[in-house]
Amino acid sequence: MADPVAQGGGGSMSGRLILVRHGETEGNVAKILDTRVPGLPLTERGAAQAKTFGASLSGPPRALLCSEALRARQTAGYIEASTGVPAQIVADVHEVQVGDMEGESSAQAHSLFQRIYRSWHAGQLWERTPGGESGYQVLARFLPVLEQVRTELIAADSGDVLLVNHGAAMRLVARFLTGVPLLFATNNHLDNTETIELAPRGDGGWDCTRWGRYTPPFGHEVSPTADDPMG
Repeated sequence: MADPVAQGGGGSMSGRLILVRHGETEGNVAKILDTRVPGLPLTERGAAQAKTFGASLSGPPRALLCSEALRARQTAGYIEASTGVPAQIVADVHEVQVGDMEGESSAQAHSLFQRIYRSWHAGQLWERTPGGESGYQVLARFLPVLEQVRTELIAADSGDVLLVNHGAAMRLVARFLTGVPLLFATNNHLDNTETIELAPRGDGGWDCTRWGRYTPPFGHEVSPTADDPMG
């Protein structure tokens, strides 16, 4: 596939980067740690969520990108059908890889992942599940993609860029880029097709303008829920 990030010139950055969690999957329903590409498909409900999301947009995005995972490609396909904007696959924005725990659904596996994931948000980015990625590795592959999108798409023209990706990875990246409070980021899971919206600043940084149902200031410290944050 051709490079999804077209070359562009300078200009103001009036658009946003909207990170979109994919629709519900079979793995979400079964509480399976499903991280390896291509992964499990959308459920019928997940397809309906993606269709609703696409139809609810106020206008077509400047660009529609998605991860290589099947669930992200399917979600983006339904958004493409609603908006007419072709979905383009980008590498390195897939979900956090859990290694030896892939396919597990036990409470023990989820508890271990949650402990390690929360440690990343607290700055312990070297931690990892057995055979899985560290927080450093997730950021090292994901952040350069966002910088490329910023400089070559958002800076080139007005309009929002949608990136369909994954719950755990996008929450980690958004907290790292914007500094939203730790407990807010770790405890406020994203439902399927919820978004994190990032606005580029002139100094090269980002502001978080939406996190799921919330808008700034992000002071909502809720207790962790049983909702599956993966996918």
